[in-house]
Amino acid sequence: MTISTNTLLTQAPSVLNIGIDGFNESISQHGGKVEHLPWRPPGNADPLLAWNLARLMDDARISAANAEACKRIIQSRPMWEDIAMRADSLWPEMKNTRLLLHAGPPVAWEAMCGPMHGAMVGAVLYEGWAKTPEQAQKMLARGDIEFAQCHDFCAVGPMTGIISASMPLIQVRDATHGNVAYTNINEGIGRCLRFGANGPDVLQKLKWFEDVLAPVLKAAVRHNFDKTGGIDLKAIQSQALLMGDEVHSRNAASTALFFMTLAVPLAAEHKGLSQDQIHQSLDFVAKTSQFFLNYSMVSCKAIMDAAHGVPFSSVVTATARNGTETGLRISGLGKQWFTATSDLPQGLFFPGFKQQDACPDIGDSAITETAGLGGCSFAASPALTLLAGGSVSDAVRYSREMYEITVTKNPALSLPALDFEGAPCGIDVRKVLDTGIRPVVTTGIAHKQAGVGQIGAGIVRVPMACYAKALDAMATQFLND
Repeated sequence: MTISTNTLLTQAPSVLNIGIDGFNESISQHGGKVEHLPWRPPGNADPLLAWNLARLMDDARISAANAEACKRIIQSRPMWEDIAMRADSLWPEMKNTRLLLHAGPPVAWEAMCGPMHGAMVGAVLYEGWAKTPEQAQKMLARGDIEFAQCHDFCAVGPMTGIISASMPLIQVRDATHGNVAYTNINEGIGRCLRFGANGPDVLQKLKWFEDVLAPVLKAAVRHNFDKTGGIDLKAIQSQALLMGDEVHSRNAASTALFFMTLAVPLAAEHKGLSQDQIHQSLDFVAKTSQFFLNYSMVSCKAIMDAAHGVPFSSVVTATARNGTETGLRISGLGKQWFTATSDLPQGLFFPGFKQQDACPDIGDSAITETAGLGGCSFAASPALTLLAGGSVSDAVRYSREMYEITVTKNPALSLPALDFEGAPCGIDVRKVLDTGIRPVVTTGIAHKQAGVGQIGAGIVRVPMACYAKALDAMATQFLND
C-alpha cells in the first residue's frame, strides 16, 4: 500500500473521542470530524468511591427500597385542595417572627447571589418590616431576619423561591399517602420578586394576589373540592406531556388545561367575589403561559415527599438550587443536603444578553426533574428546543439518557416521541455515579444582578459532586449496618 492509496493518511480523519475533550478542537480545526462520547471511570474517577459503589450496586436492601420509593411515586395522586390565604396560618414558626423561606439548600446572606439578595429585600418591604430598600438590606446584613429552606416546610418556590408570612400559598395533598405540600403563586413574566425585583410595581402585584387572585383561586378549588376532593394535578401533567409540554420550562398546554378547570366553577355564583375580580384573575392566568409551573412544582413536591424516608433507598427525592449551590436529598438519608457549587445554565439568550450575564443555577423547580418531568421528559416537548437551544433529536437523547440513571418508568407519564414509554422514574445515586451521566434540568436563565429578570432558557446538569457526597454517606450508613 502506498501513501496515495492509504486513505487514513490522505483524507480528513473521522474520530470518536472518549472521555477528555481536549483533542476535539484540534481535530475539527484541521478539517476532521469528531464525535465526543463524554465518559469517565465509574465512581467519579475516585478509587475509594468506585469501590464503595461496587459494594452498593448489588445490595438487595437498596433495590427493594428503591422499588418501594418508586411505587410511592407512581401511585401518588397530588390534589390541589385549597389556597391558604397567609403562610403564617400554616406555620407557627412564622407567627410574630421575621422568617423568610428561600429556594435551595441553606445559604448565608453573605453567600447569596444577586437575585436572592434582591428578593429578600423585596420580601422585607412587602411585610412592612422596613420602609426603604436600604433599611431592609441593613436588617438582612446584620441578621435581623431569619432564613430557612422551603423544603424544610414541605414547600417549594421557583427561582429565589421567597415565601414570607403574608403570602397566599397553594395547598396540595397526595390523596394516596396523605402528605401535604405548598408553594407560592406564579407572578408571570417581567419584573418579579422571584428574579430579585423589589420595586413598588412588584409589591403592588403581590398585594393584588392577596386581595383578588388568591380569593378567586380559593373559590374555584373549594367549589371542586366539595364534589371531587380537589383538582387532580397529576392528570393535568400527564395530559400536558401529550400536548407538547415537559411541564417545567414549558407549561403552555398545562396552563391551558388548568384554565379550563378554573373557568367552569368560576361561572357559578360565588358570594363575596365580584365579576370584575373573576375577570381580572382569569385574564391574568390566560396571559401567563407559565402560570402552571408553580402547580407542577408543588405537585412534584407532594409526590417526592411521599417517596422520602424509605430506609436504604438511594432515590433522589429533592433537587434544589439557591443560585450559589445545588443540593440533593436522598430518600434513605433523612434531611441531610448533599451540596456542590451550582453550574451555569447553557442555552439561548434574549437579545442583548450573553453567558457572562447569567446567574448560576437557581430555584426549587428541579423538583420536576426529580419526579420524572422537565429534562427527564424533554422528548415530549420539541417546541422547547426553540427556546432552550439544541435540536429535537437532542431532546429525545436527553430523555433516553435519563433512563440509564433511573430505577424504572412511570406508566402515568407517557412520552409520545418514545412510543409512549413511561417517563424516567426514580433517579438513583448509584446509577449516576456508575454511568457518569448527570441529570438534565430544563431551566430559565436569570440575570446575575437583582431585578433584571429572565435573560434566556436552556439546560443545566446537576453537579456530580452532589452524588459523590451522597454515595459517601450511603457507604458510611448502609455498609456499616
